[in-house]
Amino acid sequence: MKLKYSEAFYSIQGEGAFVGVPSVFLRTFGCNFRCRNFGLERGTPAAKYNPEVKELIASDRLNNIEKFEDLPVIHTGCDTYASIYPEFKKYMMDRDVDEVVEHLLSLTPEGRWTMDNGQDIHLILTGGEPMIRQKFWVELFEHPGMLDLKNVTIETNGTQPIKKEFAEVMAKRPRVKVTWSCSPKLTVSGEAWKEAIKPEVVAAYQYSLPDSDMYLKFVVADEIDVEEVHQAVREYRAVGVECLVYLMPLGGRSEEYEMNEKRVAEIAMQQGWRFSPRMHIALFGNAWST
Repeated sequence: MKLKYSEAFYSIQGEGAFVGVPSVFLRTFGCNFRCRNFGLERGTPAAKYNPEVKELIASDRLNNIEKFEDLPVIHTGCDTYASIYPEFKKYMMDRDVDEVVEHLLSLTPEGRWTMDNGQDIHLILTGGEPMIRQKFWVELFEHPGMLDLKNVTIETNGTQPIKKEFAEVMAKRPRVKVTWSCSPKLTVSGEAWKEAIKPEVVAAYQYSLPDSDMYLKFVVADEIDVEEVHQAVREYRAVGVECLVYLMPLGGRSEEYEMNEKRVAEIAMQQGWRFSPRMHIALFGNAWST
């Protein structure tokens, strides 16, 4: 079995519960969402493509691009657009589990997950939507090169049901602490509520791996988003999901992020929710491999 992925890189975690933790990111290809409306005027009709992506596909720029890293970074819609649209599939890596593990370990400071000083490097499964690739994760976590891994965060939109085989493999790995970073998409993304908010799916993550941790992380820009967060949290709690709630400012560019950052932090404090920065944006800007 092979995995299609756009990039793997070593950086610090910029979002959520582990901000500042040295981590290896593995960004898979493929997603059930497009999130094409992020950064666009609210109420913009949903379309097949974000305007920037549509323009890129229609242009001749792709004829001169040979690898993923040379694709332009966009500022509206999904900021990982190349990992979700099939038109960019040709830029993906396609590797078996041995090759993937070798790639991941080559990114760590000492070629392993737990260092001589006792500190460990986290693994972040992101995308795209990593829960689409559960069959591959079964192979990955049974690989000898993963035996000293202590922490994995799965960054998911919370819509893909957990499969029995994956749950069983992770349950046999008590040494690996699983954290679910669930980022449900609000209507500002352009996705329909009934498709994006799946409380039973998220609850099953917790029930299937009772020793795992979880938090909900919502991207917000205005008061409408905040009201939707209240509604979503009520729906998750109604099925037994009890976890921390984070608000994160909308903004793929540092200028937009800085405009929203203080306001979102103040809203989080008012509600007793936690605030998540997008520290990688502040440090590196909107760029690949950050």
